[in-house]
Amino acid sequence: MLSGKMSPRLTAILLALSAAPLSAQVPPAPVPAPLTMSIEEYEPKSTLVVPEHPVTRAKYPFIDVHNHQDDDATAETVAALVKDMDSLNLRVMVNLSGGFGDDLKKAVAAYKGRHPGRFVVFANLDFKGIDEPGWPERTARQLEADVAAGAQGLKIFKNFGMTVKDSKGVRVPVDDPRLAPVFEACGRLGVPVLIHTAEPASFFQPQDRFNERWLELKQFPRRARPPSEFPPFETLVSEQWRLFARHPKTKFINAHLGWMGGDLGRLGSLLDSHPNVYTEIGAVLAELGRQPRFARAWFQKYQDRVMFGKDTWAAAEYHVYFRVLETQDEYFDYYRKRHAFWKMYGLDLPDAVLEKLYFRNALKVIPGIDASAFPK
Repeated sequence: MLSGKMSPRLTAILLALSAAPLSAQVPPAPVPAPLTMSIEEYEPKSTLVVPEHPVTRAKYPFIDVHNHQDDDATAETVAALVKDMDSLNLRVMVNLSGGFGDDLKKAVAAYKGRHPGRFVVFANLDFKGIDEPGWPERTARQLEADVAAGAQGLKIFKNFGMTVKDSKGVRVPVDDPRLAPVFEACGRLGVPVLIHTAEPASFFQPQDRFNERWLELKQFPRRARPPSEFPPFETLVSEQWRLFARHPKTKFINAHLGWMGGDLGRLGSLLDSHPNVYTEIGAVLAELGRQPRFARAWFQKYQDRVMFGKDTWAAAEYHVYFRVLETQDEYFDYYRKRHAFWKMYGLDLPDAVLEKLYFRNALKVIPGIDASAFPK
């Protein structure tokens, strides 16, 4: 009990506090986080403190051998693209979505015509009428015309082997002999074939708690490749490598590390037995960044067979590629959670390996690129 005489002001304060509800006197306790949440909601912030060396521009000018751009882009769109390329040190972009015939000519004009030396355009195939008489020879002639019109290679999309069917509804395998004249024409013309076969092996596996790509398949259910609708992963890969063996005079670029970025030893063995095959790293950086020591050794061993590729165009995403390839940084974020819920580690590739990955191997395989724009 207080003794003595209180001032009128203190008396008023005490009376106000005694009349106020308890909630107004004591700050409310923080609401605890829910004990359960979805994997999409879980975004842990690392407390690890390690040296960081973000890289926003490649150490050497580079050639992106795996990209896609619209064939009807405006002059302003292409100029903005070139400006972004300059900021990355991206000297030459390969647009794999060139089409054929008039579409191919349109793509060549939109990119190569407006900015000579900065773009390469690959042609594509029309599988319509594949089982009609004369289709192989007709398609090979179209490819020859496309090369004469400015195409510097052929891109085979992932539908080939999985969803391309003949008029009877029968799947066309990757090593279908009807395409032999096309691939032989590529060898004769000296242009490479960049071929995308299959998808990540996890897409063909059960979508259960053991599947590494479960989140991606949850967000994009149509990417699943169930056996009721698609051939097995091993079937597609086997067909692809038989194709490579049948055309030893044709240079093939196996897209996305052949979806063997998680089994580089196997990919190396296949490269050993097929000297006409190269590969590229588009959309598979997440596999490399989690195995820095083995991947570094693998790149050194196969330094003459690998090229730089990105696939989807987003300038800021290239920064993560540069950081993985060029630095020794540890435990940093990939740019797309559904591809990698793990962290990245830098490979710190030697300069000689970087040069081959960034430009020397592409100069060797893709004709018509101005080598004077790159270090000697």
